[in-house]
Amino acid sequence: MTLSPDRRAALKARHRAAILQAARDLIDERGGEFSVDELAARADVARRTVFNHFASLDEIRLSVCEEVLSVIIDQFLAEIANTPVGDGSRAAMFDELESAARGTDLPGAIVQLYGILGEPEDDDPKAAALTQTAFARVTGRLRSEVARRHHAADALDTALLVDSLMSGIVVIADHWISTTGPRLDDEARDDWDALLGRLVHSVRSGYLPEH
Repeated sequence: MTLSPDRRAALKARHRAAILQAARDLIDERGGEFSVDELAARADVARRTVFNHFASLDEIRLSVCEEVLSVIIDQFLAEIANTPVGDGSRAAMFDELESAARGTDLPGAIVQLYGILGEPEDDDPKAAALTQTAFARVTGRLRSEVARRHHAADALDTALLVDSLMSGIVVIADHWISTTGPRLDDEARDDWDALLGRLVHSVRSGYLPEH
């Protein structure tokens, strides 16, 4: 029996959702290491169905990471929406981003990401590369919202500002996990706040000589 286009699309969407849910369940149980056969069995789909939707297990992990980060970006956007629009200057845009970063549970998301991808290791750059890719996939949403709120601002200034902050968050996330570990106690969160403060100062002031 040939399925109609609508039913075929619905079946594909259902299979994709089942694969991602199975991946989330396996990650919760054992971390990010599992095989395609294990994933297919958990999702109750054929092995080939997994590859009809995703090119590799890394692509599946990235999609799960993207879901985690999308929740964080939603929080970011909600924080920004509750902040009065400034005068459109770079300083005003940065103030909005800083406030949003401090009001969002970035540590919680980062711990989830490293549960999926593993902790960064010097001899295995894959996890770091996947983390950067996951952040890059959702940064565009944040950039678009800042540009919408400050439509008169220079587009390049907006992109540089948002991307500088988000790239810096990836750097301090790696440092935080490496030095503190994937913990969410008060001490670990204080360490994160200190690193975020250093990042904010660095991006805000640049590298001009201090007077």
